[in-house]
Amino acid sequence: MGESPTQRQTARRPAAAMLAAMTPFFALLDLPRRLHPPAVRDLAWTLVSPPLLNDAREQRHPLVASAWAADPQRLADWLLALQRDPAPLERWLQVPERRLGRYSERLWRFALERAPGVRLHAGNLAVRRGGRTVGELDLLLEDDEGLQHIELAVKFYLGDPAALPGRDWLGPDRRDRLDLKRAHLLEHQLPLGRHPDTLALLAGRGLGAPRSRYWLTGYLFHPAHAGFDAPPGANPAHLRGRWLRRSDWPALRAQAPASRWVELPRLAWLAPAQGVFSTDGRLEGRFLPEPELDAASQPAPPRLLARLTSADGHPWNEVERVFLVDDDWSGRSA
Repeated sequence: MGESPTQRQTARRPAAAMLAAMTPFFALLDLPRRLHPPAVRDLAWTLVSPPLLNDAREQRHPLVASAWAADPQRLADWLLALQRDPAPLERWLQVPERRLGRYSERLWRFALERAPGVRLHAGNLAVRRGGRTVGELDLLLEDDEGLQHIELAVKFYLGDPAALPGRDWLGPDRRDRLDLKRAHLLEHQLPLGRHPDTLALLAGRGLGAPRSRYWLTGYLFHPAHAGFDAPPGANPAHLRGRWLRRSDWPALRAQAPASRWVELPRLAWLAPAQGVFSTDGRLEGRFLPEPELDAASQPAPPRLLARLTSADGHPWNEVERVFLVDDDWSGRSA
């Protein structure tokens, strides 16, 4: 017998609720492009970006039960107020970070400490046994849905048609893989929330057992020279770019002669790039100028580039991003 309409509607409700839990700020996806201070743009990107995966049962947006999620315009208004006075955020970030993941975590903590309807109990909470560190909880927060342990990750993976299926989305240096990261989250990081030493630590703070989930954002870079499907379970709305062999760079550059290209240093990999060029053509801001790339000088580290365009005298804004890799990157062992 087939499902009745009532059964189908009942089955759809949990799926719809899980989708909403993963994308509570879908209406604000374009907001980072309308902001100008780099730190505020990065903060907005961190809070509103869609997840890489559709792993609704194990994944949870840290702000999904906040008053901001109930009324996204309140979050937009808060970010616009920060644009007018970014000093509190800039003070929060005044100690520089070298690692992009740590920078992203600090942005999260800044927002969570100010989010209506959320209480942040701890960030990077170390769990120890004797003198040994068992692990660390990225976020421990409480909202209307209870105590939450959330592991954060922001990742940038390139799809390699020459790699084995299921192992074909790799970090730029090929030492990281999407399938390995998800397995590590599910098998090591999330179980830490139920570890006896964690429960004892939380009990000492008057807290019970948390619900453990993760939040994984970033970009998937598809090969520019070949069609290649997104990985199984990918969010159809994931942020995407392209990757390109270094020898193909001159042809790509020639396709859009009115555009400007900039290289993004690692700590500028989050929000879409926005640049201002002086009258003599020099770039102002945190980005590196367009690289002079010699296709013969290989091997070389992968480089993340953004193509910027401008209209009617407005600032130059990113319209695409591209990873440039060595010609033999595809299929290379780590």
